Amino acid sequence: MQGWFIVIIAIAYVTLLFAIASLGDRRSASTPGRARPFIYALSLAIYCTSWTFFGSVGLSSERGLEFLGIYAGPVLVFVFGFPLLNRIVRLAKTEKITSVADFLGARYGKSFAVSAIATLIATIGAVPYIALQLKAISGSVSLMVEHYTGSPPS
Repeated sequence: MQGWFIVIIAIAYVTLLFAIASLGDRRSASTPGRARPFIYALSLAIYCTSWTFFGSVGLSSERGLEFLGIYAGPVLVFVFGFPLLNRIVRLAKTEKITSVADFLGARYGKSFAVSAIATLIATIGAVPYIALQLKAISGSVSLMVEHYTGSPPS
C-alpha cells in the first residue's frame, strides 16, 4: 500500500466524521430526551484519542489492568453524574454558554477577567496535548508507511 493511499483514507475518515457531526448538529433539536444519555455516552469516543490509545497500551503492558482507570472515570461521571451534567447543559443553553471560560465567567458575574484567565489556562494546557496528538499521528503514519513500503519514510 502506498503512502498516498494512507493519506487518502485518513482524509476520507475525517470527512466522514465531519459529515456525521454536521448531521448530528442539524438533528439535535429534534432528538428525544431519552436518547440523550446514549448520545453523551457515544461522545466518549472523543475522549479516546490517539494519545489515550497509545498511552493505555503502554500502561497496560507495564501495570496490567491499572490502565482501565483511564476509562472508568468518564464512564462513572456519565452513569452517576448525569443529573449534574444535565443541569450544566440546561444552564449552558439558557445562558448561551459555549465554553468552560464562558461558564466560569458567567458564574462570577459575567467577568471578562475570569473568562480571559480561564482561556489562558486552557490554552497553556491544550498546547502540549495537541503536540502529543500530532506526535501520535506522525508515529502512526510512519509505522503504516514503513510497514507497507518496507522502508522508513524519508
